[in-house]
Amino acid sequence: MRTLSLAWLTAALIGLGTATALADVSQADRTFLAKAAAGGYAEVDLGRLAAQKGTTSAIKQYGQRLVTDHMQVNEELMQIADETGIELPTEADRMAASTLQRLRGTTGTGFDEAFLQRMIADHQRDIQLFRKEAQSGSDPTIKAFAQKYLPILQVHLAMAQGLNRPSSSW
Repeated sequence: MRTLSLAWLTAALIGLGTATALADVSQADRTFLAKAAAGGYAEVDLGRLAAQKGTTSAIKQYGQRLVTDHMQVNEELMQIADETGIELPTEADRMAASTLQRLRGTTGTGFDEAFLQRMIADHQRDIQLFRKEAQSGSDPTIKAFAQKYLPILQVHLAMAQGLNRPSSSW
């Protein structure tokens, strides 16, 4: 009986620790994490598609760079979610899935142009999201995460803008 009570006490304390960690994360920080996760999965999916369908080596390399960088971001994001007890999306949102489907049906330079336009818009939005969290996030770990990855998003944007110019090469 005593062993059973100790087991219940241990389980309750572990559960309390998780509940406390979850309660300590503001709604704004939770929203940031969810948007960052969904966006990161979208970038991986779109990057893979560009690495396959891009018409130039520059587009293909850019797509692969997105895959590599955003997989790293997603991995760290999931570690934070595990530590805080927050459940995050594990795939892109419906809007990104729709865009991916549309881009799958596009070929040639039309694909490249549509992909780059999407990357510019996505990264501008992501930079705003990460900048806001980096400046005013309330959870120190989540805020540090945003500060760490904001410069990478800025590089991705600059790369997409550079590739969006006619006759650009990397």
